[in-house]
Amino acid sequence: MLDTFLVPVKSVVTAKGDGAAVDLGSAQNQVFLLTLSITNVVEQEALEVSVYGSPDGTAWSTKPIVSFPQKFYRSEQPLLLDLTAQLDVRFIRAHWDALRWGRGSETPMFEFGVALKEVAPEILADARSEAGTRA
Repeated sequence: MLDTFLVPVKSVVTAKGDGAAVDLGSAQNQVFLLTLSITNVVEQEALEVSVYGSPDGTAWSTKPIVSFPQKFYRSEQPLLLDLTAQLDVRFIRAHWDALRWGRGSETPMFEFGVALKEVAPEILADARSEAGTRA
């Protein structure tokens, strides 16, 4: 089971950037739980975090395969990344844009991390069967 970080916890960023490529290895074509944890911010700024995919770790998708909603405050946001239909994605990486407006310094500052954890197929099967019984 893959359990790692796309962006290490408490990484401090002041501009847009990219995380390191993560090789999914035998976990490719699986479902993952991404967790965006924002631990520190300044006022009047926004953080946008997306995930891009690649078959080889060098040529990246032109559009994100998944994106978190834009964030302005400290928070923890879960998001499912389903790669079961994306057979060519073997590597993923995070991309972020940090934006600031208003008075004071124009340089944004976010302290955050993005965790990646493979979701066990049994959990997905249980959740799908439970959803089917409620319908």
